[in-house]
Amino acid sequence: MTSLYPSRKPYRKGYFPVSDGYKLFYALYGNPRGKPVLFVHGGPGAGCGKNAHRFFDPKKFNIITVDQRGAGKSRPFASTKNNTTQKLVEDFHHLLKFLNIKKTLLFGGSWGSCLSLCYAIKYPDTVKGMVLRGIYLGTRGENDYFLNGGARTHFPDVWEQFLSLVPRKHWRNPAQHYWRMMNSKNPKTVKKYCTQWAAYENSMLHLKTNFSEARKSAQGKWAVSLARLEAHYLMNDCFLPRNYILNNAHKIAHIPTTIVHGRYDFMCTPDVAYRLHQALPKSKLYYVLAGHSASDPEIQKTLVREMKKMAVRHQRRHNFSP
Repeated sequence: MTSLYPSRKPYRKGYFPVSDGYKLFYALYGNPRGKPVLFVHGGPGAGCGKNAHRFFDPKKFNIITVDQRGAGKSRPFASTKNNTTQKLVEDFHHLLKFLNIKKTLLFGGSWGSCLSLCYAIKYPDTVKGMVLRGIYLGTRGENDYFLNGGARTHFPDVWEQFLSLVPRKHWRNPAQHYWRMMNSKNPKTVKKYCTQWAAYENSMLHLKTNFSEARKSAQGKWAVSLARLEAHYLMNDCFLPRNYILNNAHKIAHIPTTIVHGRYDFMCTPDVAYRLHQALPKSKLYYVLAGHSASDPEIQKTLVREMKKMAVRHQRRHNFSP
């Protein structure tokens, strides 16, 4: 099995101020003169995990990781104020300008695939290629599926746990109740509901799920930013017009794109990846024996392999001022 590259320390890191009082934490790994690749994390609100830089050959790539507004180490933490898809797209654009990077590869999964596509649609001339995983297009249908327990056909126990914190009178719109509780003035209430939201998601991520581990991992501080920001985005259809990505796919049809999707993904269903593939006729689609998570072995292996191909495809060196 193809494994991730060894962990390493960033050669540069810091905070980059953007609009509305936010400061984004970024870290650069690998070769400063290598092929730029922007890691677009999922969530929204998850932040870049410790393995974000490990999908890429550090000798060939200049790896850019950045925690989006309200996520990870960015400040202020878990804030939803002035936090929209359009704002995040502009943040990326300004960060790349700050780093003197004119063109980059995009690597994004789940929400990160949606945000990558939105960025490419707005700034197609700055994108050399994309490797996308666990496709999510930010549509009402996808959001309703997640917020209203579409996967309860396979995870009825997980959905029952999610509903256990919701009074029966609010079962028609449980996310709205969670939203109120996750923004309570009582820290214990906030933690309780954010942890349950994160556990709901964690329990459906992998092909092989350890439910006790899924709930245990949801106890971390990151659960607050994930739950708040995810609810904020999904309840507002990611602040996108109806079918925005598919309606604008012709603007990015020329960009080399690889799509990797778990055949047994119950977070973002495989038909969404197929619709994107149809809208991008030159894209490559790989269905693999996996769930949703990038750490599922078949997804991990395929992502590493496809980034190696991207490295070969883009041999020209880039100007970069570290």
